[in-house]
Amino acid sequence: MKAILTYHSVDETGSVISVDEPTFRRHVRWLASGRVRVEPLDQLASLSDDVDAVAITFDDGLESFGTIAAPVLREHGLPATLFVVTDAVGSANVWHGRRDAGIPVFPLLDWDALGRLAADGVAIGAHTCTHLNLAIADAESATREIVASRTRLARELGVDVTTFAYPYGGVSAAARDVVAREFRYGVTTRLATLAPHDDPARLPRLDSYYLRAAGTLEAWGTARFRMRMGLLAGARSVRGSLTRSLAR
Repeated sequence: MKAILTYHSVDETGSVISVDEPTFRRHVRWLASGRVRVEPLDQLASLSDDVDAVAITFDDGLESFGTIAAPVLREHGLPATLFVVTDAVGSANVWHGRRDAGIPVFPLLDWDALGRLAADGVAIGAHTCTHLNLAIADAESATREIVASRTRLARELGVDVTTFAYPYGGVSAAARDVVAREFRYGVTTRLATLAPHDDPARLPRLDSYYLRAAGTLEAWGTARFRMRMGLLAGARSVRGSLTRSLAR
């Protein structure tokens, strides 16, 4: 079984984008135990489907990645991908001048810190310029945000950017096509393990928010783990459908 894990912030607030430091350290110890292979994101999908393997990803480029997560990952020799919102580097996760409901305001890493992380082996991925929801953006805006974010990361950090994360998991057909053209892989917020038929431009991930309880991640690959992820995916799909219906 293969999967991509999603994290955002390592902090004590208990928000939906947060994992506390003891939980994160527990996750990392287990991931480093050899029970599963931990591979770079841009290599995971090409592995055989019968391999137990994960990739670790962090969205937004929050400061806690540099101060807490990266040192812990480095200590255990685990690779990770950090998705960066290029126009917000060095500021805070207040997208388009407004806070997302229920999400604490956290500082974002600056270009110097990102450069040091890239030099230390952290893979840098694109996450648009402004954290735009591409599901509702027009095709021109979506193309500009996707392409310009990759271009700026390459210019500022001198890195080859091969992966992209959709803000809020929002995908349109136009955005998907641009990501497929510009990147090796694109990742969403669809809650699932990887399957052979997955579109490389729309890969699912497992949100660490649902893996916080002791023993949850550690049950990897068991029938209990698969059932829990399936139930969560179904519940999230229903919530999403209701939200879209109410918004019409």
